[in-house]
Amino acid sequence: MGLKEEFEEYAEKAKTLPENTTNDDKLILYGLFKQATVGPVNTSRPGMFNMKEKYKWDAWKAVEGGSNERLYH
Repeated sequence: MGLKEEFEEYAEKAKTLPENTTNDDKLILYGLFKQATVGPVNTSRPGMFNMKEKYKWDAWKAVEGGSNERLYH
């Protein structure tokens, strides 16, 4: 199995995380997923009235600059 297939397998497994998974852990996974699949942040930071999307954007921005290849390892 190649790196991309392995990544896709784990990305699918992440959709069924245990109920006790913290929001912080979910945000870390989200940021890494977005960096690996999209690359650097390519949108404006959401406004203060959209807190959920703002937290997700911040998580993505926190891992910006990492290469996609590095994130597959």
